[in-house]
Amino acid sequence: MEKFMEKTSMALPMGFRFAGQACGIKQDPSRLDLALIVSDAPCAAAGVYTQNRVVAAPVVLDRQRTPAGDVQAVVVNSGNANACTGEQGMIDAQRMTQWTAEALSLREEQVLVMSTGIIGQPLPMEKIARGIQQAAQHLAANDEHQQAAARAIMTTDKAPKYTSRSVSVGDTTYSILGMAKGAGMIGPNMATMLAVIVTDARMDPDRAQFELSQVADVTFNCISVEGHTSTNDTLLLLANGRAGGVALQGDGLGVWRRALHEVCGELARAIPNDGEGSTHLIQIDVDGCASRSDAHAIARAIANSPLVKTAIAGADPNWGRIVSAAGYAGVPFDPQATDLLLNGTLVYQNGQPLAFDAAAVSTSIRTNRQTEIHLKLSEGPGHARFWTSDLTAEYVRINADYHT
Repeated sequence: MEKFMEKTSMALPMGFRFAGQACGIKQDPSRLDLALIVSDAPCAAAGVYTQNRVVAAPVVLDRQRTPAGDVQAVVVNSGNANACTGEQGMIDAQRMTQWTAEALSLREEQVLVMSTGIIGQPLPMEKIARGIQQAAQHLAANDEHQQAAARAIMTTDKAPKYTSRSVSVGDTTYSILGMAKGAGMIGPNMATMLAVIVTDARMDPDRAQFELSQVADVTFNCISVEGHTSTNDTLLLLANGRAGGVALQGDGLGVWRRALHEVCGELARAIPNDGEGSTHLIQIDVDGCASRSDAHAIARAIANSPLVKTAIAGADPNWGRIVSAAGYAGVPFDPQATDLLLNGTLVYQNGQPLAFDAAAVSTSIRTNRQTEIHLKLSEGPGHARFWTSDLTAEYVRINADYHT
């Protein structure tokens, strides 16, 4: 796991409080399974959601409520996805926002909701009602409560995923905090993942939506575990302006944007790094395409290839699987002007194999958590970076045993 997950002190944005509660949704009643993220002031709120045609009730509801300028809370449950649950699912999602609003003296429309877990089962609403009440009474703005909220949204994750940044613009310091969950059923667009980003910067809803959509394209939409796009994928951004100052613009906006990219990039990489049963994080760089979208398509094809993923699991420098995956991505390129590097070693050049020390490359794969694949084409300036995990027998065991 990435070192940032071990941090005990975070840069918490001003005006946000957190809580994590165990209310008995999961089989183990001691595990945290309900989180609240609450702002003391109305937020500009934006959302990016799954592109699956089959979507969970919380996704439908949040799409209706974002972008917006007065959101103040997000309620999240884990252990039950509230997906494929029909009309009752929508009623239950709305009740979750209603109960949260009542507990916090807000309007229902000021609350967003996310769910993750088993598909096709009704929510245990009595347990959730109690959990919301308990969580609302234990909100606090400190590391312990923030980390409890991050744990409460986990399902098969091995560790909570959270990170933060602070940046200064003139005399004002802004903080950005992000938390996410995801280890399986990960495949853009989006890649089951949930994420909440909160900041004390000031911005209007349209700007928040633009920034979130842009950062999602180069972070959360550039990850995969097995290429399965979830019914529940949701990425939210809340900006409450409590740091003061005017709405971000110009150079100040650029500084804040770079911090947002760092936060989302770390969280995005942490998801395939925590991929179910994984032993490797695989970073795929594709250069020299006619466009970024072409490079992204090739990188995604490589990332989702079971043969590539199992080769890395076995520390096999099998360049043929990588090159052939690029070839079926549906992107035109000249195979005779193609190079491939594995962990920095050139193994294929101008469409031909090179003599290389296969044992040394295999050892570098086996002994390092991260494996780097770099494919170079000659069609133009397009570049994309993508992250995935390897595919092991443990992944099969986990998903054979886990009822979805």
